[in-house]
Amino acid sequence: MKIYPFLLSLCLGAAFLLPAAAQDTNSKTAAIKPADSPSKVLLDSWNDIGRKLTAMAEDFPEDKFDFKPNPAQRSFIEQLLHAAGANYYFINPAEGKKPPEGDPKRDQFKNREDLVAFVKKSFADGAALIKSKGDKGLSDTFVDPFAHQYVRVGDYAWGFIEHSGEHYGQLVVYYRVAGLVPPESRPKK
Repeated sequence: MKIYPFLLSLCLGAAFLLPAAAQDTNSKTAAIKPADSPSKVLLDSWNDIGRKLTAMAEDFPEDKFDFKPNPAQRSFIEQLLHAAGANYYFINPAEGKKPPEGDPKRDQFKNREDLVAFVKKSFADGAALIKSKGDKGLSDTFVDPFAHQYVRVGDYAWGFIEHSGEHYGQLVVYYRVAGLVPPESRPKK
C-alpha cells in the first residue's frame, strides 16, 4: 500500500514535466538554423582574414612601413605585400592563368593608398573567384604550380587563408615590438 502514493507522485510529476520538456526541446530546435554552404563558409573565412590584413594596412603608421623587428626579416610592408601577393598563386592558376613571378616589389608602393588598394584588390579578386565557383566549383581541379599535382579549388583556397593567417600573426608581433596595439586587440567601440 505504501508504494501507491509514491507511484502516484511519480506519475503526476511526469505528467507535468514531460510537456514542459517537450516544449523546451521544440523551441530549441526551431531556433537552430541550417549549416552554411561550403562556399559561404570558405568565402566568410577568406573575407575575414582579408579584413584583418586590410585593417593593418590602413592603420600601421606609414612612417614605420619599413620597420623590421630584426634585420633578417621582411619589413612590415613587405610582409603585407607578400601575404596579399601570394593570393595570386591561388587565383591565377584557378583561373587558368600563370602565377606571378615573386612578391610585389616594395618600390612599387609609394604610400598607404597604394598598399591598401593592393591588399583590398587581392582579397576582392579571391572572393570573386570563390563566389563564381560556388559549392560545386570548389571541387574543380587545376594543377598546383609548386607540387605539380592536381588540387581542388576549395582545398587550395583554405591553404591560402592559412598562409594569410600566419602572416597576420607575424604582423601582430610587428605591432607589439613597435609598441603598438593591433586593431583586432583594441577594445570594440
